[in-house]
Amino acid sequence: MHQQWTRRAWLKTAGAAAIGTGLQSAMPAYLKAMDVSDESKRPKPADRRFRSAAVEAFIEQTRPRIGDTELAAMFVNCFPNTLDTTVEPGQFEGKPDTAVITGDIPAMWLRDSSAQVWPYLPLAAKDEPLRALLEGVIRRQARCILIDPYANAFMADLNAPALSWSLKDKTDLKRGVGERKWELDSLCYSIRLAHGYWKRTGDAGPFDAQWQKAMTLAVETMTVQQRKHGLGPYHFQRESFIATETLPADGYGNPVKPVGLIASGFRPSDDACIFPFLVPSNLFAVTSLRQLAEMADTILHDAALANRAHALAAEVESALQQHAIAQTPEGTIWAYEVDGFGSQLLMDDANVPSLLGLPYLASSPDPALYERTRSFVWSERNPWFFRGTAGEGIGGPHEGEDMIWPMSQTVYALTSSSDAEIRKALAMIKVSSAGSGFIHESYFKDDPKKFTRVWFAWANTLFGELVATLAATKPELLR
Repeated sequence: MHQQWTRRAWLKTAGAAAIGTGLQSAMPAYLKAMDVSDESKRPKPADRRFRSAAVEAFIEQTRPRIGDTELAAMFVNCFPNTLDTTVEPGQFEGKPDTAVITGDIPAMWLRDSSAQVWPYLPLAAKDEPLRALLEGVIRRQARCILIDPYANAFMADLNAPALSWSLKDKTDLKRGVGERKWELDSLCYSIRLAHGYWKRTGDAGPFDAQWQKAMTLAVETMTVQQRKHGLGPYHFQRESFIATETLPADGYGNPVKPVGLIASGFRPSDDACIFPFLVPSNLFAVTSLRQLAEMADTILHDAALANRAHALAAEVESALQQHAIAQTPEGTIWAYEVDGFGSQLLMDDANVPSLLGLPYLASSPDPALYERTRSFVWSERNPWFFRGTAGEGIGGPHEGEDMIWPMSQTVYALTSSSDAEIRKALAMIKVSSAGSGFIHESYFKDDPKKFTRVWFAWANTLFGELVATLAATKPELLR
């Protein structure tokens, strides 16, 4: 049968997402350098992509606070995984320029790259090379947005052709783009990283005329995708047997009623939206737009951009209150997707932004509403919540029925104030690793040895962030 070259198919056929055991044989060539036989699962020092003195010191300081030896070993492997294996630092026009691949896919997602380096921000002020590397990510993302604000992924080499599964997509595919799935959260993550970098380092260096132009384009793109004046220029179709790999209605997605929300073609899972108003991404956009407004006002002295970002955030926030809250027998909750006509999809997906992860992104304006939503999504009332003998958690259409994503367990712990919930999540995450020392994309609810993705840097670094946070705030939970 003809192979459908999509992201999922590539992962499975390349072996990086091979389900089952035998990790070494499943790895592509560029993973063979990883020292999987020793106690440390990090690449050997000579094979690491980047070394940060501050990160290495932080690991040494944090490890003694982790009483559970397995969690400690996983932290040592996972926290530096992005720096060890995925960054490509360099220069462009005399300024830092950093590509960050996802891991087993040789391309840079705006979302993933932002999330992958996020845990290093607190250390950047004391490590100049690390600060420059992070500046390079921000500058690279601005270049990418200016190439195409609708693309979710870009090639590390911006002169390279697209990823193999994207070459026949029916869309306006530009040179340098890896995949062109319009995901609202991609632009939000770039703003979040820039704002976090500025707050942590005090450095306004990356926020030059090019960054200003990219952010202006980001706000314009979000405004167009409110669809008040038609569908806008973005459309996407792909030949695939997988329904979530393409958009209906000639590639524009299902219809929406313009109510002030921002349409997204795809979810942060890279799966197509059913109803284009993706609620967690719109909540994230409110936060990000206000962060951008602050930067536009304080750093750029661009009152017009600040005002546009503020106004758009206020409009989206108001529309969310009117259209994104669903009635259930247990009380009101956030819907996952809506269309403005009254249709609402009640579920949650493991990828962030998710409804579960709203507080993690500082995007949960109503604590009581969030708590009811949290109870819903972490239960069988959520059609993509699974419970088995090897754990429980949220999955999604991307890997299908009964496949739990450890990322959801990590986010469950990051957003919890309950020691019991956090302990439970940590225990499940250890099981999910299946002795590999790393975090996988997903695993079968009854057997953690049946998993996807040997090398998934976002999940690894997010877990590292969780353990680092607990080591500083609740080290007793790591014993």
